[in-house]
Amino acid sequence: MTHTNSLVLTVAERIDDLGDIMRLTLKGEGDLPPFAAGAHIDVQVETPEGPIWRQYSLCGEPGKSDAYHLGILRDPESRGGSVTLHDLMRAGEKLHAEGPRNHFPLAEGATRSILFGGGIGVTPMLAMAWELHRKGQAFTLHYATRSADRTAFLDVIKAAPFRDHIVLHHDDGEGAAPINLARDLPAAEPGCHVYVCGPQGFMDWIISAAECAGYASNVIHREYFSADVDAHGESFEVFCAQSGIAVTVGPDDTIAKSLVKAGIKIDVKCEEGICGTCVTDVLEGEIDHRDKFLTEEEREEGDQICACCSRARGARLVLDI
Repeated sequence: MTHTNSLVLTVAERIDDLGDIMRLTLKGEGDLPPFAAGAHIDVQVETPEGPIWRQYSLCGEPGKSDAYHLGILRDPESRGGSVTLHDLMRAGEKLHAEGPRNHFPLAEGATRSILFGGGIGVTPMLAMAWELHRKGQAFTLHYATRSADRTAFLDVIKAAPFRDHIVLHHDDGEGAAPINLARDLPAAEPGCHVYVCGPQGFMDWIISAAECAGYASNVIHREYFSADVDAHGESFEVFCAQSGIAVTVGPDDTIAKSLVKAGIKIDVKCEEGICGTCVTDVLEGEIDHRDKFLTEEEREEGDQICACCSRARGARLVLDI
């Protein structure tokens, strides 16, 4: 379910939770667009260098339209969005946003769902837990943090009707054992789906273990909040079939940036190949995929590219723009 609503949201409440996580309750002038579990909104962040867009998962109960709930980690290693929001957001402040959009939906027909949330990656999992609980479907949510004093959302978890389906894990082992995939990842069986969100290393570990345990790629669902992406490479040409414009993408440029210089705008938001905003159809050429957004099946089809970071394997790509 994808929406393209332009929204003006007001901060109704801010809670500074454990683990440097800020929780925001956002309201509109009336009812907000509905969302399903796994959805996010794009938030415009005003930085000294100009506006940037960042994506934040909706962690409240799907189906409710009175407010949106976000959890935002203050990450000093990020590119400025989260730190700026932590510094500026207070009750009464307004945000410009778009959405909701959903690239991380729950699978239809699953008989059992195993959810892994690492740190701030628990936010979409909380919405998934609400939806699975409402539908009466079997699930377990494994929520991993560094330690008890870095574990946010404890009040939400304690009050949730599905709290018995949530297992806490702390890396330091104090009060809750770390994740043990030999114990916590069940054997692959028909209808069992795995969902994972969190830091890249955490996600890669879970995904690799699930693949080794026999889970097919189409039942392992993932959403990256950030990714270490290297967009550099050899120069190549991009030809735009609709507009007839050709550009050269240099070693330090991206397709999106090169096209903007030529007067062709591609919407870009995350700049890390994780949100899917810049996905563009490819008519000819071999793609060097650098993103974390497209599935392996979509990559094998070879007809879509994330223009913010991916490149050509050969000398030329033809795009349908």
